[in-house]
Amino acid sequence: MASRTFQLLLEEIRQCTTCAEFLPLGPLPVIQAHPKARVLIAGQAPGKKVHLSGIPFDDASGNRLRLWLGIDRETFYDPHAVAILPMGFCYPGTGKSGDLPPRPECAPKWRATVLAQLPNIELTLVIGQYALAYHYPSVYTSLTEAVLAWRDRPSNVIVLPHPSPRNQLWVRRNPWFETELLPNLQSRIAQLLG
Repeated sequence: MASRTFQLLLEEIRQCTTCAEFLPLGPLPVIQAHPKARVLIAGQAPGKKVHLSGIPFDDASGNRLRLWLGIDRETFYDPHAVAILPMGFCYPGTGKSGDLPPRPECAPKWRATVLAQLPNIELTLVIGQYALAYHYPSVYTSLTEAVLAWRDRPSNVIVLPHPSPRNQLWVRRNPWFETELLPNLQSRIAQLLG
């Protein structure tokens, strides 16, 4: 019964048109979830390529994120293992320096309802500044500070920079990210997902 209820929720989300008037390519909510999922990826919003494919992280950012997590595509796209719940489910369009922020209507409308149906989440990955602002409002002065504080937070939440190739410079400037945080993260993911 619970699984059928969850499927109905996903269908309702995929038919959402709440902010259609603001979306340059129209609504196409992208979400991956199942009540058995143990890892939650709290991302920002789909990019244009993801909008066109309808598959979360189906782009260079996704390739890099899977590398950071140390998992293959099959594991990453198994909703029984990994839930992907961005702050905004639809592509918001492009601004002057990249994609626009996730639409503000999405998270308040759907997030709590979906999370209530994901009782087995043991690790949440908060990815990028918009997800950080939602999960930790006014706690950190920068994304770098939040990522660097990985040892100080509960072990079930890890903040990551967005895996966009545009963040190559950030990764180079913060070598501890690849030498300390990522090995720890990969070990946790391996324990959770086998």
